[in-house]
Amino acid sequence: MPTVIACFKWVIDEAYIRRGPSGDLDFSSVDYKIGEYDRNAIEEAVRLKEASGAKAIAVTVGMPEAAKGVKDALSRGIDEAYFIADSSFGNLDSSQTALILTEVIRSRIEHYDVILCGEGSSDLYAQQVGPRLAEQLGIPCISFVQKLSLAKDQLVAERRVDEGIEVITAPLPALVTVLPDINVPRIPGVKDTLMAGKKPTAKIIKDDLPPLSEPLVRTISLTSSRMERSCERFGTDAAEIARFVGSLRKKGVIG
Repeated sequence: MPTVIACFKWVIDEAYIRRGPSGDLDFSSVDYKIGEYDRNAIEEAVRLKEASGAKAIAVTVGMPEAAKGVKDALSRGIDEAYFIADSSFGNLDSSQTALILTEVIRSRIEHYDVILCGEGSSDLYAQQVGPRLAEQLGIPCISFVQKLSLAKDQLVAERRVDEGIEVITAPLPALVTVLPDINVPRIPGVKDTLMAGKKPTAKIIKDDLPPLSEPLVRTISLTSSRMERSCERFGTDAAEIARFVGSLRKKGVIG
């Protein structure tokens, strides 16, 4: 029976972020959710499970409060979860997250065929965790995937590239990062949510892991962006087109 792992991140719901008076970001009233792209990874793991009889496992690294995200993942059809939690895991960078995931997958999950990650997290969107995890596990990595299937001892993936669609096969095990186009995540029902509480979850704490390396990237500050519109109407005759070009030059849009 194949085993499919879906990695996900419990992130701030951007709908609740407010802009402060000085351009700073106000997180005082935020709620949290499974990242949008990671929902696609979870959904695809469950679809592979339904199509091939696979076992679907979710793995996440985060703060203890992310337990809500574990239950959410289980309610979406995942069979079991590994929850790596510590109060110091709130601001991990991609390199640290990938190292923790590598350690847990190597030491706790004896066999796996496919690892699924979102193309990037909803908060940082660094697009680093999936490729780093594959490199550290020594398995193939296929990114930007919008269609996926399993065939005997390999997977077949359609990935979006600049020139169009590329079809790739890779031996198992392999890691895939998925685009939102790959599926539409299901919405769990009441019964799904109730059943999620009965599914197994292995909780792993910081003391169970090797010493964590220093982050390679640090976030110094966050400020909100501001869009300012300056509306000006132009006609279609030669004089108006010349005025339009002059306006673009004045604003530095063209040379």
